[in-house]
Amino acid sequence: MSKNIFALAEALKKREISSFELTAACIEEIEANDEGIGAYLTVCKEVALEEAKRSDFRRAEGNALGLLDGIPFSLKDNFCVEGIATTCGSRILEGYIPPYTATAVKKLFDAGAVLIGKTNMDEFGMGSFTENSAYKVTKNPINTEYSAGGSSGGSAASVASGTAVFSVGSDTGGSVRQPASFCGIVGLKPTYGRISRYGLTAFASSLDTVGVMAGSATECGLLLSCMSGKDEKDATSISQASFSAKNEGLEGLRVAIPRELFELPMSDSVKAAMEKTVTAFESLGVSVDIISVPSLALSAECYYIISSCEASSNLARFDGVRYGRRATGCKNLDELYKKSRTEGFGTEVKRRIMLGTLALSAGYYDDYYGRAQAVRKRISSDLSSVFENYPVLLMPTALSEAPRLLEDRVLSKVYSDDICTLPASLCGIPAISLPCGTAKNGLPVGIQLVANRLREDLLISVASAIEEDINE
Repeated sequence: MSKNIFALAEALKKREISSFELTAACIEEIEANDEGIGAYLTVCKEVALEEAKRSDFRRAEGNALGLLDGIPFSLKDNFCVEGIATTCGSRILEGYIPPYTATAVKKLFDAGAVLIGKTNMDEFGMGSFTENSAYKVTKNPINTEYSAGGSSGGSAASVASGTAVFSVGSDTGGSVRQPASFCGIVGLKPTYGRISRYGLTAFASSLDTVGVMAGSATECGLLLSCMSGKDEKDATSISQASFSAKNEGLEGLRVAIPRELFELPMSDSVKAAMEKTVTAFESLGVSVDIISVPSLALSAECYYIISSCEASSNLARFDGVRYGRRATGCKNLDELYKKSRTEGFGTEVKRRIMLGTLALSAGYYDDYYGRAQAVRKRISSDLSSVFENYPVLLMPTALSEAPRLLEDRVLSKVYSDDICTLPASLCGIPAISLPCGTAKNGLPVGIQLVANRLREDLLISVASAIEEDINE
């Protein structure tokens, strides 16, 4: 049976399948095959089946809560859910059980969605391949010798493997869009603040965004409509940020491609995907122009300074005192802090904490963090000017298809390869990754559409119009 939300909702309505049967089938698939993929850290078997029974009872009584009622989903393990372990892929939070539920997740629960499990991730969201988790490496379900992407690789793999109908992740610099591209599904990063971050463990507070992954753009739009809105528990959430999709004609739409991207080492498969998308746009009466946005070339340097500074501040709370891992045999409080953090944090997290601490220190603050914020403002201003004439930007999601797992990588290249997803994150604007065919080795390739602030309606409309044509 199709794992499309709309098709499943119709089947549930017609009693062709029950939520219990659907949820049980997903759990059976996890138990049979996830050991070879590594998408999940926690499977909520008993809780999920009980929730599925409640959903079936509501439908039998004629009280279904909507299209998401009874639909199984997975959740990145940096979202808090009351009574269910949250590790953020880190040893330092081993054994932590939150006493509350994230607002975004609660909205899904209120809509009747069934949480099937918590997914693997790069530790605290710091990584591009879900190889930095303290617990396991997540593999690409299309070919398990390759990466599922990161840091929401477990979420992407769960949807691509069919063990969840949709997934919720976090996107700080592309962590929803890039793994969606590698795994051949759709990933949406909304406008910063459209979905509440309350209950999402912070990595970089001015960048973290709740994102969604599913099989199609319209499904992502449905999820966004359920989860968006002002939250009094999150001061950064946007007032009147409800979302409703609109079917807009594409005739006369103007799309821009930043010239600077073609100066990057892009794979042949990604170039072909871009050309294929341009052809699809032009066949629908859309004009596509190549323009110059020079400031985009500074996105990687800008992002890694700002995000590391914010990570250094946010992760100071994990000290072995209040919750999570606590080192033993310590003689004093200072030793407890040092030993707990040394044992609890992995290499990549330590690297970014040290980078951020340096950039925030006296004598370096203005040269690093201050200048990075000025560059961020410049990128945002430049893109705002672009959107005055071109409502949509077309970009690759990543510069290549998924790399092989655990291969030797030059760290500076890993960081710079995120450049296609970073501008939208730095500017807090929405972006969506769509599958666009496959490379010669059979791995999926993704393209990305970016729009101005709060224009998710336009993104969903445009993506829905082209997604079938470009993924043939």
